[in-house]
Amino acid sequence: MRHLIDFGDLTREEWDELYHRASRIMDVPAQFTDACHGKIAANLFYEPSTRTNFSFQTAMMRLGGNFFGFSDPNSSSVSKGESLKDTIKMVSGYSDVVVLRTPWEGSAKAASLYSHVPVINAGDGGHMHPTQTMADLTTITRLRGGVDGLTFGLCGDLKNGRTVHSLIKALAKFRDVKFILISPEELALPEYMRAFLTENGMPFVEVTSMEEYIPQLDVLYMTRVQQERFADPADYERLRGVYVLTRKKLTSAKPDMLVLHPLPRVDEITVDVDDDPRAAYFQQARFGMFARMALLADLAHQPRFEQIDAVEIGTKPVCSNPRCITQTDRYLPPLVKKNAGKDYCAFCDAQLR
Repeated sequence: MRHLIDFGDLTREEWDELYHRASRIMDVPAQFTDACHGKIAANLFYEPSTRTNFSFQTAMMRLGGNFFGFSDPNSSSVSKGESLKDTIKMVSGYSDVVVLRTPWEGSAKAASLYSHVPVINAGDGGHMHPTQTMADLTTITRLRGGVDGLTFGLCGDLKNGRTVHSLIKALAKFRDVKFILISPEELALPEYMRAFLTENGMPFVEVTSMEEYIPQLDVLYMTRVQQERFADPADYERLRGVYVLTRKKLTSAKPDMLVLHPLPRVDEITVDVDDDPRAAYFQQARFGMFARMALLADLAHQPRFEQIDAVEIGTKPVCSNPRCITQTDRYLPPLVKKNAGKDYCAFCDAQLR
């Protein structure tokens, strides 16, 4: 039984196999029109989505399968107080794979404990977004020929940017990758991700200037400042627009540098960049559909577990992260994992105090 909760769940060989399948789907799509015939995905989106939701829907339809679910939890029994556990146990009885997006960090891990079928993390709060990373790597490999040896500039909201966290996890599987982390201090990369970079011997520097470092980059990965992750609207207003990429700023960039963005953009990339040949973010969105097709063609065929292992019932969370799923779903077991000799929540990766 396999889930995709974190890109770290995949080996480099498994990723290479998925990319090869995605590439074949792009090149000869007719060979995959019945790859998921008779299979059904449950798409559960507890928070808004355009690209991820639509690309999973179209991916399943292009493979000959079908889907059901919701894009507004208020239209489901969640509005009546149904727990994540009960929702997952119910929908996994109807489907072959569950695609889950929620605002709660660690929710996909929690869902995997109770699901009879594979769970795909389509974004859990500000934590992880592994299928966006599949879109990113597919784009880079397709347009640059490979990922090894590249210098990545990650710019914007690195604290709450689940796409950034997932991408860093994935790039640990490649050789000689370097990072320039561009953000204001308030939106710097979380400690658990810096610990991951250090533990995996991945060189990085943290800076505040985008323009100064653009000439060094092979990939510039822009992100928006995420209004929905701020408790205080004043903090969002103060930090929004701190980095804006314009056509003029690209004059010092390498001619083959890629500009990526998980989208939606707000004001961090001006529209005059769209026509620059280095702007690949709309291609990136399309490539994401093919990457998700490759994933569904695998996971939707995994054997169903009629009996799943009993899970310890929790009484109180060991994690103090206010956005962790354990703060709301108190029945979850107190799972802990080690990273560089320190204890972290096994759901949301926050360091335990």
